[in-house]
Amino acid sequence: MVLARLADYFSPSTPPASASLTYTDNGSESLQNTATSDFRLQGEVLQPELKRPPITDVDNESYRPPYLYAMLAGGIGGTSGDMLMHSLDTVKTRQQGDPHMPPKYTSMGSTYQTIWRQEGVRRGLYGGVTPAFLGSFGGTLVFFGCYEWSKRLMIDNGIAPSLAYFSAGFVADLAASPLYVPTEVLKTRLQLQGRYNNPYFTSGYNYRSSMHALRTIYQKEGFLELFSGYKATLFRDLPFSAIQFAIYEKEQKLAKQWVGQGKEIGLPLEILTGATAGGMAGVLTCPMDVVKTRIQVELDPDVVAAARNRKSTGMTGSSSATSSATTPQGTSAASAHRPSPAPNPPATTPKTHKLHISTSGPSTSLKHHGQVSLDTESVVKALRIIYRNEGFAGWFRGVGPRGVWTSVQSGTMLVVYQKLLKWFDGHPLLHDDEEGLRGWG
Repeated sequence: MVLARLADYFSPSTPPASASLTYTDNGSESLQNTATSDFRLQGEVLQPELKRPPITDVDNESYRPPYLYAMLAGGIGGTSGDMLMHSLDTVKTRQQGDPHMPPKYTSMGSTYQTIWRQEGVRRGLYGGVTPAFLGSFGGTLVFFGCYEWSKRLMIDNGIAPSLAYFSAGFVADLAASPLYVPTEVLKTRLQLQGRYNNPYFTSGYNYRSSMHALRTIYQKEGFLELFSGYKATLFRDLPFSAIQFAIYEKEQKLAKQWVGQGKEIGLPLEILTGATAGGMAGVLTCPMDVVKTRIQVELDPDVVAAARNRKSTGMTGSSSATSSATTPQGTSAASAHRPSPAPNPPATTPKTHKLHISTSGPSTSLKHHGQVSLDTESVVKALRIIYRNEGFAGWFRGVGPRGVWTSVQSGTMLVVYQKLLKWFDGHPLLHDDEEGLRGWG
């Protein structure tokens, strides 16, 4: 290539057609015309490169990344955010699904410290991380592919961009839900359980591993139990995704206007737009998250009643007799694999029930609930039961860790998503001439 260019330079056998036109007797005019011609030629060479908009320009709808790039960037970004904040999600799950009377876990900081000190990181704070990883990567992979497709389809058909972003979030989450809901059931139960044979917390579940949990649920509760709380999950995630991406796309446009057209908004604003969108959506959908968690980890009503009787009597012998009498009979298929709670010290248990002392602040103190059984898949009925027994605060149980979790997770996911799209644009995995992968207006 280099030798061929040198040969053309030293052998003017085929001069450009514009050379004879600019060469005149007037030397000054010749120089001016030649310089103008060279400038025009350089401008014509650079013009095709300038027509291509940068990948981060969200205001320019003519640029559309390939679906493969969007899916890979979204899958990696979503998984990174979920893995980073999994421990805080465990704290949120413990607060929402705590069956103890009064609840053991109150404020976010004390719950985090208690789980870390008693159960450790791998089995405690990061319990259920394997199904969380699989569901997160697969779910976000499908989500971002469907989001890009439905968003482009609606915008091309004349729908307003703000409505297209909102509706695309609904469609994308609905398409991904059959994949991530079963993993959500496994993750939530393992998070609530903690370590195997947990002596510090009685959740009603005692799985050795993720595979053991999957086999046990399938054999004793049936395949459909993996989709427990499916409607509640949709009632939580569909509004969450729609609100999150509607706010995010709007904030991105405002940030572009603030820094000026043609400039990148920078990493701080990228983090801010993603975190605020996820945080607001997480807080607004917290009641649906409470219902979803309670349905997916709900204990069998007979097990709860037996636990109350053992608490009131305070007799360890009758406790073991009751558990041995109910388990073989199998009042429900789900209760056969659940362990009997650890015996409580007889000297301290009565005092706890009499005094009801809470060491947390008034803003984080939870009502002394009896974990009333919902015994329903209806979201509206579950909301009524929680409100009737626990008040308005019951709808927002665990709102602190959920708000922090969704903020950091959303910010991480969307920043990694944008950065990976830019990286893929500079290091293409596909050729531009491949049909149906890259769309340019």
